[in-house]
Parts: sequence; C-alpha cells; structure tokens
Amino acid sequence: MFKKSIFFVLIISFFSCNLSAEKNKETSDFIINNQTMNGLELATFANGCFWCTEAVFQLLEGVDTVDPGYAGGTVKNPSYEEICTGTTNHAEVIRITFNPKIITYSELLEVFFSTHDPTTLNRQGADVGTQYRSAIFYHNDKQKAAATEIILALEKEKVFDDKIVTEITAINNYYTAENYHKNYYNNNKNQGYCRAVINPKLEKFKEKFKNKLKRE
Repeated sequence: MFKKSIFFVLIISFFSCNLSAEKNKETSDFIINNQTMNGLELATFANGCFWCTEAVFQLLEGVDTVDPGYAGGTVKNPSYEEICTGTTNHAEVIRITFNPKIITYSELLEVFFSTHDPTTLNRQGADVGTQYRSAIFYHNDKQKAAATEIILALEKEKVFDDKIVTEITAINNYYTAENYHKNYYNNNKNQGYCRAVINPKLEKFKEKFKNKLKRE
C-alpha cells in the first residue's frame, strides 16, 4: 500500500467482475500510432477491472472518452469469456482520449498509480489473472519516457512497500469490449459490484482529485 499521503491505494475488491458473457461479435478496433485526433491524444491503461477504471477516468476534466477493451494479447477479436481464461494474454484496458491542453499524460499517470495497486502481479484484490495485470501501453516515445520517469520517482521515494510490477509496453493491438461493458457503472449503479467496490473507490478518488474533476 502507499506509505505517503501524496498517493493512495483505494479499496481492495472482495468481489470479482469476472462474469460470463456472450462472445464479442464486434469488429476489432486498432488505434496504435495515430494517437492524435482533432487535438486529442490517446492513452491506454490496464489497472484491474475496467468497470472500475472506466468510472474513475470518466470524471476527469479534459478526458473526452473512456472505452473499455482488450490489449496486449495474441488472439484476434477476443471475447470477454476468452480473455478471462488467461490464455489470450490480453489485459482489460481502458482507452482514453484526452485534451493535453487541459490534462496532461503525466496527470493521467498520477491517477493511474493512485487508483490501483501496481505492486501485485496479475491481481487486483479478488480479481486474479493476467487480464488484471498492471500495464501502461504507450503510444509514442514521449509516453514511454513519462511512464518510466514516474515509476523511477515512486520507487526512489519508496511510496510503495513493495516493488512496482507495472508493465510498460508499446501498444500493438486493441479491441473494443462488448457493448454491455461500456459505461458500465453509470448504467448499473445498483448492481452489487458497483455498490460494494466501485462506489467506495470513486468517493476516495473524488476527494483526492477534486480539483481535476469535471463540473457537474
């Protein structure tokens, strides 16, 4: 867990979002090197269940869209059921489009490291498997350098008790998740996982980053 107040680790899940799902029929969606669109840039993170991470990053001022998906694996157009077996090597990710004039990539990284435990290998709370690994899929060398720099700083300051195991790797594929995963929290606020896990995480996140939130 975090040792200093400038960062924090939010509630560890006692529930799993590893639920069965119909096979994804959508066409694969690759956006890799062309990271700038109408002044917006891309960031792709894996930090546990994408239901949670989508809900967190949606609240940030300067973030335009947050899309749940799968990246880093070897199977084309995987379904949720397939990635949950751990055999495809895909991680649950969120693909963020953001305005760098409002929020920087480094600020996104701060939120990334503040809202999950980057020291647990292939696990976030009760969610266990390679699909839940901590990973930064960078889109260019600038993002790679920023990710490397923040990890070095966190380890130098001994923010965490244990070694950071976050993977830093170039994005080489991305597939959008099934439609029912999109905007999951906002569409299912009364669902058990949302109430028990995501709600407490969001409350702590909003208190920590209240100056970076979108105006309601």
